[in-house]
Amino acid sequence: MKDLTKITEIEDLRRVAERKVPRMFYDYVDSGSWTETTYRNNETDFDRIKLRQRVLVDMENRSLATTMIGEKVNMPVAIAPTGFTGMMWADGEIHAARAAEKFGVPFSLSTMSICSIEDVAAHTSKPFWFQLYVMRDQEFMANLIRRAKDANCSALILTADLQVLGQRHKDIKNGLSAPPKPTLANILNLMTKPEWCLNMLGTKRRTFGNIVGHAKNVEDISSLSSWTAEQFDPGLSWDDVARIKDQWGGKLIIKGIMEPEDAILAARSGADALVVSNHGGRQLDGALSSIAALSDIVQAVRAENSQIEIWLDSGIRSGQDVLKAIALGANGTMIGRAFLYGLGAYGEDGVRRALELIYKECDISMAFCGHTDINKVTDDILVNGTYEQLKSALPYVAPMRW
Repeated sequence: MKDLTKITEIEDLRRVAERKVPRMFYDYVDSGSWTETTYRNNETDFDRIKLRQRVLVDMENRSLATTMIGEKVNMPVAIAPTGFTGMMWADGEIHAARAAEKFGVPFSLSTMSICSIEDVAAHTSKPFWFQLYVMRDQEFMANLIRRAKDANCSALILTADLQVLGQRHKDIKNGLSAPPKPTLANILNLMTKPEWCLNMLGTKRRTFGNIVGHAKNVEDISSLSSWTAEQFDPGLSWDDVARIKDQWGGKLIIKGIMEPEDAILAARSGADALVVSNHGGRQLDGALSSIAALSDIVQAVRAENSQIEIWLDSGIRSGQDVLKAIALGANGTMIGRAFLYGLGAYGEDGVRRALELIYKECDISMAFCGHTDINKVTDDILVNGTYEQLKSALPYVAPMRW
């Protein structure tokens, strides 16, 4: 286990990952669609929300422990499903799942993962969650759900906001693929990433393990590209949710909710949790940040007297972000880029460090706000006027990182 005590914030991990990971895969993680305005506002809108400091409060015996869909967690954070994870670090999904298991938070595996469902199950001892992209191939879909059941996955995450793909300029310009195509530009870039290359030489997992060899006529990278381009199902609707829920038969999470109307439909669908998420700003550019959408969704769902849990995803880079989301009514949160930066920087040790940083900052900030139990945190820790007007505030776009 590496000594990463000098890594003091997620931004430190990002900078290391940017240096170590091949450009196309780093850019895949650290980018959004079109102008990337929503991607950046996901982070900067958290900065608008200010915390109220309280003093002379007994700060002993603090706890971030809670539950997410009935599962005990050491803090209200789950690792979100992310594609290409195994391209940030060799066997990346396995390393991230191990770090999450040891830390006591849930891990979610994407349909578009490099390591397969079976790979992750074979290298972990705790059930993980599986995220489902709905494809046109019904036989493949049924088989994917069966494989998740056989791997003892404890929840299915239905991603609702990827019926069509948002355009991410960097992916097009980089010619994103797994494994990278042997172009001159890619070869020159890989020559500057020796650690990544050495790690990749030690694994056979270099393409989408849940698809290649499982979908009809997809046996290699060339057939995979054409299959994937045709398979995302634009006809997916609320009518399909009941069918998928019945087919799965277990706990269901719907991810990609950004409007109160859709949140109410999710609550009425019988799902166990919904995730307020704009896909990390990677789909509809110009949409609200997730944190700006949260309050109205919480209000609408609670008016339904629904017990569905509400989680927040997109933009979380610190423990304070987690605390603010909980204060605004979220029951839990999910992190994507924050753990991916850690993974790209130092593998499993980096994911562990990302979780440690978020935990410590959330814990200490909660204490400064006068609370010792995350389950009792409400919006009384927030400064009035700094969160109610997120939607109507003048748009602010952070400067690009160069």
